[in-house]
Amino acid sequence: MKKARLLRSWTAGHPLWCAWQVTYRCNFRCRFCGYWHDPMGQQPEPTVDDYARGARKLASFGSMFVSLAGGEPLLRTDLPDVAAAISEYHLPFVTTNGWLATPAVACDLYAAGLWGVSVSIDYADPKEHDAARGMDGAWEQAWRAVEMFSKARKYDYQRINVMAVLLDDNIDQIEDLMRMAAERDAYFMIQPYGFRKINSRRYEHNDGPVSPRLLEMWRRNGNFLSNPIYLSKFDEFLAGGIPNCRAGRAFFNIDSTGDIAICVENRHHPIANLLTDHPHTIRDALRAASRENTCTACWYNCRGEVESLYKPRSLLMSLPSFLWNRGSASDGGRWT
Repeated sequence: MKKARLLRSWTAGHPLWCAWQVTYRCNFRCRFCGYWHDPMGQQPEPTVDDYARGARKLASFGSMFVSLAGGEPLLRTDLPDVAAAISEYHLPFVTTNGWLATPAVACDLYAAGLWGVSVSIDYADPKEHDAARGMDGAWEQAWRAVEMFSKARKYDYQRINVMAVLLDDNIDQIEDLMRMAAERDAYFMIQPYGFRKINSRRYEHNDGPVSPRLLEMWRRNGNFLSNPIYLSKFDEFLAGGIPNCRAGRAFFNIDSTGDIAICVENRHHPIANLLTDHPHTIRDALRAASRENTCTACWYNCRGEVESLYKPRSLLMSLPSFLWNRGSASDGGRWT
């Protein structure tokens, strides 16, 4: 039913992806992200009833992939209830640093209808990951979280990803991360650092072409889930940016107060509110803001992977990533 409604969204030209920041609070102090000191973290957060009402309103467009993110979403102890409310109509997943994961939380989230979980791990080296995240023991607990979520899956379609950010100093550790993920029956995805996180280019990869290396890794590692066409454009992004961003048309952001912006980096410039505005008002505001968008500053998954769904060739390569499972490294990466 949800996949049919997802097709309805696609054929009608409605967004397929929504990043819903359930909180801007965070227990980490990552050096390449400023959300942990964002004043929005002090704002009241929606209730579970608010999420249920918002999910119904979004369903007027059809179903979509809903990223429950932050901040650190597991700081919300009612997150399983939030996921259950959203999963009535959509395909929710969670992006987490893993610190607060427990076997009980993992089971509750999957039982609530969670489509998948991404645990953020950027280095194969524990000390480097802990230093980047500002938390001793972050690396060890992140891998424990991967194992907990991997074991807690209730249905075959539910998945666990390791999500890495390509930084200035971790390209040589990326393939090791893939192998470590495969050992835990987890997939792997990657996105390049975006300078608008902290308005600094300090952490951008700048040590030669990276797309050919990533594509070779994709061929070798069956659990590398990122779309190869998406990977092929990393160098273009790093060389100056990719035009024709579809923010507002293919994807958008909802912050922790219900305010809507065309993307997460535009969160301080909302164009509507999910909890107070009519769906048609939201749709028209997103389309109007999208027409004025000339930004080339990111190549996040929520942009590149989703935009690939609107092009025939990359659509055929992307659909399995979203709707089925790509096999682990041990089985040659077959789709199931």
